[in-house]
Amino acid sequence: MIDQQIKAVIRDVHDFPRPGIVFKDITPILKSPQLCNGIIDAFVEKLGDTRIDVVAGVESRGFLFGLILAMRLDVPFIPVRKVGKLPYTTKQKKYELEYGDAAIELHTDAFAVGAHVLIHDDLLATGGTVTATSELIQEMGGIVAGFAFVVGLGFLNGKERIRPISENIIVLSEY
Repeated sequence: MIDQQIKAVIRDVHDFPRPGIVFKDITPILKSPQLCNGIIDAFVEKLGDTRIDVVAGVESRGFLFGLILAMRLDVPFIPVRKVGKLPYTTKQKKYELEYGDAAIELHTDAFAVGAHVLIHDDLLATGGTVTATSELIQEMGGIVAGFAFVVGLGFLNGKERIRPISENIIVLSEY
């Protein structure tokens, strides 16, 4: 079961990035090509026949599996970056985090109007970043096809926050 395989290698880092937080570190997963392939296989299986024209990976850990998933699905990958990281013309979206403000951006030519975009990140916590990503994609004429996460922190209710955007929410391992 992919859920148990992921949980067997996830590392808890206490008091990161600030006191009181237990950070779920996915980097030990990257030591196992077999587990990485299993994660991609699980995403592909759970996506089934969902129409996906583009995979959007959220900076920075969303790039790790997002690009591989896009290649497996034979669709383009687009990076969702922090402001100032993309070199071409961009569109930005500001949003609030539990501990401050943030902003993300996409290239204005990242996808065609009407494209079905799968949003991927390594972890679903409160859903703030992927909600902002969804809003930005929709403002640019895209359709959110769903969400894919390696890990979810269910006690933070991120699924409830993003469910109005899309019912298609994949979380491979939930805490």
